[in-house]
Amino acid sequence: MARKLIVDCDPGIDDAVALCMALFDPRLDVVAVTATGGNIPGAQASRNVQALIERLDPPRYPRIGIVSSPKSAPHVDARFIHGDDGLGNQSLDVSVHHHRHAADKVIIDEVRAAPHEVTLLCLGPLTNIAHAFQRDPELPNLVDRLVIMGGSVCGIGNITPTAEFNIYADPISAQQVFQSRTTKTLVPLDITTQIKLTLDFKVDLPLDTSRAGQLLHPMVNFVFRSYHQHLGQESIHLHDAVALVAVVNPELFQSSDIFGQVETRGQLTSGMTVFDRRPQSHASPNMEVMTEVDVMAVTNCIVRGLAHAGRLTG
Repeated sequence: MARKLIVDCDPGIDDAVALCMALFDPRLDVVAVTATGGNIPGAQASRNVQALIERLDPPRYPRIGIVSSPKSAPHVDARFIHGDDGLGNQSLDVSVHHHRHAADKVIIDEVRAAPHEVTLLCLGPLTNIAHAFQRDPELPNLVDRLVIMGGSVCGIGNITPTAEFNIYADPISAQQVFQSRTTKTLVPLDITTQIKLTLDFKVDLPLDTSRAGQLLHPMVNFVFRSYHQHLGQESIHLHDAVALVAVVNPELFQSSDIFGQVETRGQLTSGMTVFDRRPQSHASPNMEVMTEVDVMAVTNCIVRGLAHAGRLTG
C-alpha cells in the first residue's frame, strides 16, 4: 500500500527535483503539496508549487495549499542560488484557481482524513507545520511521522556560521515543531551535504523530450552555475531530494535518537540546532536524527527516481 505523503516545500530547485521524484514514485500517494516562504517569498512559492504540478501533470493531482500569512514571511531567501523566481528564472505560466486553500488548513484536512497514516515531508521552514499544530492541538498525535530536512548536528550552518537555512528562516516555528509530540525524523546538513552531484549528473537527467526533462534541464543547469559563481563549487547539493530518499529508503541511513532544540534568540546563533549528546544526559530524546548515509546508494536513488519520472512523462 502506498504511503500517504504531504510535501511542504518552498520551491526552490532542489524542492522541484524532490517533487518530480515523489509525484511519480509508486510507493507514495502524494495527497497534498503545500507552499511555504523560504527560498523565495510566499506568493512565489505558492505559484511555483502550482506551476510544477501543472507542468509535470502527474497521474493523480494532489491538493495544493498556498501561503496564507505574509506576516510570517522569512527574513531571508535563497534567490541568489535558485533565481528570482526560484526555478532558474524560467517564469513558468500557471492557470488561475479561484478556490485556493491555505496550506495549514490543507495539512489539517488531510491528516484528519487519514489519522496515523500521513507522513509530512518538510522541505522548507516549518511555518506551516507550526501553524497547523497551533490551529489543531490534537494534530501532532495524528501525524504518522514528520521528516524534516533541516538543522545541523555538527553546528556548522549554510546560511550563517551556525544555522541551516530552513531553521534559520523561522526559528520560532522550528522550536515549536521540535517540542511537539509528533514522531520526528531529522535529515540534517551533515547528511545532505555528503551527496555531491557533479556535472555527470546532467547526463543522467530525463531526456528533454519528456515533461520532466523539459522542466529539469534548465533548472539543473542554472543551479550548477549558481554554485560555481556564488559558492565556488563545481558540484551541487540537492538537500530535499536526499530527504525524500530518507522517506522511501530509510534503510540507506543510520540514525540516533537525540534530544534537540532550536536557539531562537542568540545574536550569533539564532536558528542553530542544539543536540544533547552528553553521555550522562537526563534529557529524553525527542527525535530520530540521521547520522550516517550510504552516499552511492542515495545518489543512485535520485537518478533512478528522476529516470522513472522521465519515462512516465515522455
